[in-house]
Amino acid sequence: MRRAAGLRRTAVLIPALDEEEALPAVLEALPVDRLHTVVVADNGSTDRTAEIAESAGATVVREPRRGYGAACLAGIAHLAALPVPPRSVAFLDADHPGDAARLSLVLDPLARGADLALGVRMARGGARGNVHAHARWGNRVVLAAVWLLFGRRFEDLPPFRAIRFAALRRLAMDDRNWGWTLQMQVRAVRHGLEIVEVLAPHEPRSRGRSKISGRLGMSLRVGAKMFWTLARERLR
Repeated sequence: MRRAAGLRRTAVLIPALDEEEALPAVLEALPVDRLHTVVVADNGSTDRTAEIAESAGATVVREPRRGYGAACLAGIAHLAALPVPPRSVAFLDADHPGDAARLSLVLDPLARGADLALGVRMARGGARGNVHAHARWGNRVVLAAVWLLFGRRFEDLPPFRAIRFAALRRLAMDDRNWGWTLQMQVRAVRHGLEIVEVLAPHEPRSRGRSKISGRLGMSLRVGAKMFWTLARERLR
């Protein structure tokens, strides 16, 4: 990984559910000893996810109530309670070591003054968005609705992102599952944050099985939650 600005002021937050196979490669790719802290938010794993995280030097925060957003909220609460909270926080999936190795992609824009940096997923061949067609088209429909309702065009709703911690606290995030990334981006627009999108290579998950991607039924459930989130945020 090329030198990222402000590592000592940056926390990394990794929501994880039964990722004992994939998590080691992600933690190995991170410069753990140069970061403010690395938090693995264990979302009720039944395998050795928490044990592996602790052995690699990460702090484990346990949130047994299932939900991607719930895990993120538990991690944020932990960071906020530290004697010296981080200046920024990067969110990573537990199954993509490539994002961990390219942490500077989302940290450098913050060093240049941005509030939120999004790692737009770029698949093989230069295609944008998710690898699976139904997820990619679902993303496009949701993002078109964001443009119509909130006046901001986005390329993606990526989990790989970094945000200034003070700005994150102002957003008062409260989504507890699949609307998390969308809620953050919509609220960032409404709060007038400076948002930067950067291209980030996106490889298939390294090990284990995805909880959402590649499963049409789950993708439909996620899509329904996205539109519920849009309606809720528009009415607020």
